Formats: sequence, C-alpha cells, structure tokens
Amino acid sequence: MTDPDLTGIAIDTTRPVLVTGATGYVAGWIVKGLLDAGATVHAAVREPGNAAKVAHLTAAAASAPGTLKLFAGDLMQPGSYADAMAGCGVVFHTASPFIRDVEDPQRDLVDPAVGGTRDVLTTANAVDTVTRVVVTSSCAAIYTDAAECAAAPGGRLTEDVWNTTASLDYEPYSFSKVEAEKAAWSIADAQDRWRLVVINPSLVIGPSLQPSPTSESFGIMRQLIGGQMRIGAPRVSLGAVDVRDLARAHIAAGFLPDAEGRHIVSGASSDTLDMGRQLREHFGSSLPLPRNAIPKWLFKAVAPAFGVSRRYVSGNVGHPFRADNGKSRRSLGATYRPLKESLVDMVTQMLERDAAE
Repeated sequence: MTDPDLTGIAIDTTRPVLVTGATGYVAGWIVKGLLDAGATVHAAVREPGNAAKVAHLTAAAASAPGTLKLFAGDLMQPGSYADAMAGCGVVFHTASPFIRDVEDPQRDLVDPAVGGTRDVLTTANAVDTVTRVVVTSSCAAIYTDAAECAAAPGGRLTEDVWNTTASLDYEPYSFSKVEAEKAAWSIADAQDRWRLVVINPSLVIGPSLQPSPTSESFGIMRQLIGGQMRIGAPRVSLGAVDVRDLARAHIAAGFLPDAEGRHIVSGASSDTLDMGRQLREHFGSSLPLPRNAIPKWLFKAVAPAFGVSRRYVSGNVGHPFRADNGKSRRSLGATYRPLKESLVDMVTQMLERDAAE
C-alpha cells in the first residue's frame, strides 16, 4: 500500500496538530501522513485507553519520526476536545457518523454531526494558537441524488452547489452533512482569526489502517463481492476517491498557504456494475462478482431488500455522477489514482483479513 505523497506540502511541525475521530477510516491515513512528516499529532478518540482500538495509530507512530499523543474526545460531550486542542496550530475535524441504517436520524446522525462540529469550532475560537480548521464534509452536502448533476451549472457539480433535497425523512445522512457544514461556515464567518477549509469527498474506497473498519464503504464493498449481486448489479451512479488521495488532500488543505473554501475531492465517476467489472478483471471468477445490470424497474421493486428507497433508485440509477474536481487539483495539488487500483487494494486487504480470521 502506497502512502499519501506529501511532496510539495510544507508541514509546520513547530506546533501540534489535532485530528478528531482519529481512529476512523480517513483519519487514520491523515494521522499516518502527519506522523511520517514529523508532526506531533494530538489524536482525539473516544477510548484512548483501549489499546486494541488505537493499535493501528500506535503502530504508525512507532515507525515514524513524528509523535502521537492520545486524548479523549466525544462528539456528544461539549468541551471534550479542549485538552486535545491546546497548543495546536491546525485542527482536522473528521469525526462524524457515516451510517445509513439508524433508528432515529436526528439523534443518531444530525445531532452528533452538527453538535460535534459546533463544539470543535467553538473550542477553536477559544484556543488562540489555532490558525486553521479543516472539516471533513462530503459531496453529500452538495447533492443527494445523481439526477441532480444534470441540473447543476454545466451539468456538473461544483463547490457553489448546496444540497437542498435531503431531509430527516429522505437520505438523512446527507442531511446531517449539509447541516454540519452549514454550522461550520456560520461559526467560521463570525470570526477572522482562523481559516476554515472544507473537504467534500465522494464515496471513499481503498485500504484501511484499522483492522476492523466500520465505515459504510466496507458494507457496500461486502455487498459487491459477497454474492448478493451475483445475478446482477444495479447501476447506482456514484463518485469515488481513494482514501490515501483524500488524506493527502486534507493535509494540503491544512498547510498550503492559499487553501480556502470548499473542495470536491473525487477521482472517478462510476457505478456499482462498473466497479464489479473492474474487480473481475483482476480477480476473475474467484469472487461472485456481478456480470450484468439489473433493470431499473426490477431494482426499484426489490429496493427495500437492499436498504434503499424506491425514490433513491429513481434518482441514482441511470443518471451519471458528474462533479468538477478542478479546484482540488489546482488549489490542493490533488492527484487521483486509477479507480481499479483503489478497488483492488481494498478488496485484497479485505480478503486477506478474512482469511486470517
């Protein structure tokens, strides 16, 4: 697995850097990149004393010139990031729930996403060493359904577009990302001491540093390679970005002097069938990967069995995902590896871990 290439990014190691949600899928690679660059990383996690949950972070620190310091932090406990932020120059706020199947969208998604963001940024207001905050938002804060791409300026999503269709009743995860990012900009715009930079990734794929990742991305990949789509895959359109490329974009957003505003970070436009076909080119018939597309009408009929609504099928099957990643390339120097490389690295790691259990 190749690490994020931080060439061209001058990382200030004179002050610590805070990463919230540090045990997460994306955050793990951000922490590793910073440690490899020699930074002191304040990693805020829910259970700093749980050696198993932070083992991948301590392993990264053991072979890096940087220093790892663990702190307790909880999205639902106001003020819990104050100790971790003390003395820090840059804050990476990645902590936010990424789950689709929840009992109470307000309680389980919106409250922690918005409340955590407000708490972290309010704390930044009180810590005078902080000069920049990088918030991990999502393309979900820009759109809900792929059909909306065609209505965007030039038929392509840009950073000027905001999601206006998600709600607590329809795609509440997307709604939580909209509300959290709006809260971030509201707090940032009310002060002028530190700068907010936002990263808006599409679906994150690629290998994890965690031994048992919980990101929804892995659930999607399990469905793809596990035989549920053997007969056929719905052509659900989506964007995708490698987690290592995304980590680099975050670090660039934290340290490049001119970085500002929102950034769509997405390396490929694809769909579930296309992903299956690219994996088949590598794995052949060793995995029960889909060969054919399920007709849209049929997928709509069985959609609840896949945990999605018929409205979602209408808006995302047969409508290509199109987004302009030009700003990330120009302003952050972002580069994107081929989709197939990311998929193969991710699935290879998953299979190796399954075999070892």
